[in-house]
Amino acid sequence: MKKIITLSLLLSFGLINAQAFKGKGDTKAQVGANIQDGATGIQLSTDFGIGENMSYGFTANYLLSVQDNLIVKPEFEDRFDLKARFSANIGNVLKLNPKMDIYPGLNLGLRNFGAHLGFRYFFTDGFGLYSEAGIPIAKYDTTIIGFDNYNNQFTLNVGISFNL
Repeated sequence: MKKIITLSLLLSFGLINAQAFKGKGDTKAQVGANIQDGATGIQLSTDFGIGENMSYGFTANYLLSVQDNLIVKPEFEDRFDLKARFSANIGNVLKLNPKMDIYPGLNLGLRNFGAHLGFRYFFTDGFGLYSEAGIPIAKYDTTIIGFDNYNNQFTLNVGISFNL
């Protein structure tokens, strides 16, 4: 019985101290599903805190599944995208629970200049869930043909987030 009570207290202590964004020196890693029109894939991202409410990071997407009715299959370069990003972590500005963070931001990728809006919720100090939406603001190629629309349109990402 003592072991169960001790374990329960330790777990609840971890939940109480969970914090979504700690500021300068904070590092997050995220793994999730990338969902977009005509394709789904995997997203990997990381964020590095550089100030109380600022972070920069990188995002990589790879599309695993694309529309089945295509005659020509997309190559690696059609499925892959890499972006550098800057985010404003405003959970504390909005006076949200410290376990929550909202982060709007801008990203510069291989296919476009865009924006993202994300939300993280941490259950413990090291583990949480996230959801993120992204849109292109300026596409590098205005004549979209073939697979150019992949990773160059509205995207939705959902998955897990870790403190590193």
